[in-house]
Amino acid sequence: MDGVLNVKSLVLAGVATGAAVLGYLAGRRAGRSELLPQSFKSDFGGKGSPLVQYALNHSLREHPCLTKLRQMTLKVPRCRMIAAPEECQLLANIARAIGARKAIEIGVFTGYNSLAMALALPQDGKLIACDVEDTNVNLGRPFWKEAGVDHKIDVRIQPADKTLDDLIDAGEAGTYDFVFIDADKSSYDTYYEKSLVLLRPGGLIAVDNVLFGGKVLQAEKTWDANTAAITRLNKKIHKDPRVNISMLTVADGVTLAFKC
Repeated sequence: MDGVLNVKSLVLAGVATGAAVLGYLAGRRAGRSELLPQSFKSDFGGKGSPLVQYALNHSLREHPCLTKLRQMTLKVPRCRMIAAPEECQLLANIARAIGARKAIEIGVFTGYNSLAMALALPQDGKLIACDVEDTNVNLGRPFWKEAGVDHKIDVRIQPADKTLDDLIDAGEAGTYDFVFIDADKSSYDTYYEKSLVLLRPGGLIAVDNVLFGGKVLQAEKTWDANTAAITRLNKKIHKDPRVNISMLTVADGVTLAFKC
């Protein structure tokens, strides 16, 4: 990628790319919203862009409980951690398209994406939601309950690599359909490897923040540990024969890795 390509053009391209992916999946499986107070991630690089806002206004369909949870989350400390709503909608639609029943989310925060994913799963579906503390998770629980999907979400409060090991030890390798990785960047590679073990062939790992605020374009000598971890994993996944991939420029970047 040309180093002079700016982040704004990445985001705009990502809107079109995400639409193309959904069109492809919908073809295989056979209202306009109000001006949206976006998440910080959906604003990334395209803040104030009429074209980005147009795409959101003509594509985003939030369940009322998702809207309430997003609006609440944007008022809490560290609200920048919320996932972009258009990204969550994309991932939920892909989960529907691949017939996902069992999913894992690594990094919950207030549970906006947990709710989006639970709404996409069937009534007997299961989402293992991994986080290391429950203060913010508990803020989202009333919205899960109001939406009628709280029974699908199994929260595990402990290091995510321990939860993944527990699932593997319980004989669940090769049984999960979808994994979303959006937690501590230094552990991304560990989460990726253990998720591959748990994933069925044809299942999807979605890795968030792969553009990392544009830091991946900076000189290596300027990288912090998180940028280095993201960049290493991006290079690794690009060459990994175990998966088929697309890196989308939606929000802060998300890589879709389908297990071969």
